Amino acid sequence: MDQLECRLIDYGSDNYKAELALRDRVLRQPLGLSLYDEKLDKERFDRHIGAFMGDRLVGVLILTELTPEDIKMRQVAVGEALQGQGIGTALVSFAEEYARERGAARIVLHARKTAVPFYTKLGYKIIGETFIEVGLPHLKMLKVL
Repeated sequence: MDQLECRLIDYGSDNYKAELALRDRVLRQPLGLSLYDEKLDKERFDRHIGAFMGDRLVGVLILTELTPEDIKMRQVAVGEALQGQGIGTALVSFAEEYARERGAARIVLHARKTAVPFYTKLGYKIIGETFIEVGLPHLKMLKVL
């Protein structure tokens, strides 16, 4: 298996198109939704991070700056066949370092209830009550960097 490398993805690039396809397949299609029905033009202001094995995109996440101190992590997705192999952890670690280097103090996220144990293991804490997003129960989580 090729070595895993996390790196930034340029908005609008071929890797960004691959990112959209991965996010749609993993995060939207199982819910009967399409990512392509959503407003994506604001994503040009986000930081897109991909996990690559060779040239193949196998995982992704997005960082959105809320304030200079607060970054929102969203759209974390790993290809179905590769889940549970440390790719998500590598992506989150890369994203946290990236945010820390840019002066962020906190990362917040909306975790699907099924993903809460993953984020808890990485040091994220639940803040607030369960709410519904894209038809699924979510919890807001926070990590101080």
